[in-house]
Amino acid sequence: MTRDEAVRLLAESRAKIDELDRQLVELLNRRTRIVEDIGRAKEVSGLPIYEPNREDDVYRNVQSHNQGPLTAEALRGIYERIIDEMRSLQRIRLAAKKSQGDA
Repeated sequence: MTRDEAVRLLAESRAKIDELDRQLVELLNRRTRIVEDIGRAKEVSGLPIYEPNREDDVYRNVQSHNQGPLTAEALRGIYERIIDEMRSLQRIRLAAKKSQGDA
């Protein structure tokens, strides 16, 4: 590969990454909207925000569809972070709603 080819490959690859990142943001926001629905349902049902068995189901689901090159450990780490952020969002929204009810 020549230097010019390498520079072109880098530019093309970065453009692809930028597009994939935009798609990931949209997918994460779609997931978040669903999590908000789940949070409302849990609140009405009196269910806890944290459900370790459900989180294990999520990990098993994503790992069963992983064809690499991400390792199972890497994928789990990514999803642990996503789930943690979603759980935090549910707690923040619930606390805000309770404080509005107290006002």
